[in-house]
Amino acid sequence: MSETAQEFFANLPGRFNADKAVGLNAIYQFVISGDGGGTWTATVADGACTVAPGEHESPSLTITTSADNWRRIVTGDLDPQTAFMTGRLRVRGDMGLAMRLRSLFF
Repeated sequence: MSETAQEFFANLPGRFNADKAVGLNAIYQFVISGDGGGTWTATVADGACTVAPGEHESPSLTITTSADNWRRIVTGDLDPQTAFMTGRLRVRGDMGLAMRLRSLFF
């Protein structure tokens, strides 16, 4: 996968597994630092996903990492749990939502 973080988030709604989101209403915020990074908000509600650039005032979950680590996570070169345990990925908010990310979008 050679897409940028911006391209990844633009394509995220197309990767959304609505059948895994039954009854879920959550706001995921992704803060990707460094070259090629940015901030995006993914809203999951009513079986749909929308993504917008920028911050949300009260996300359910915020995930923060570098652009390099993000690229490695989405390509499968870095396990997200390993990244979290080693401090390369930070999570603030509902950890249960973090655990659902893979089933929702990958």
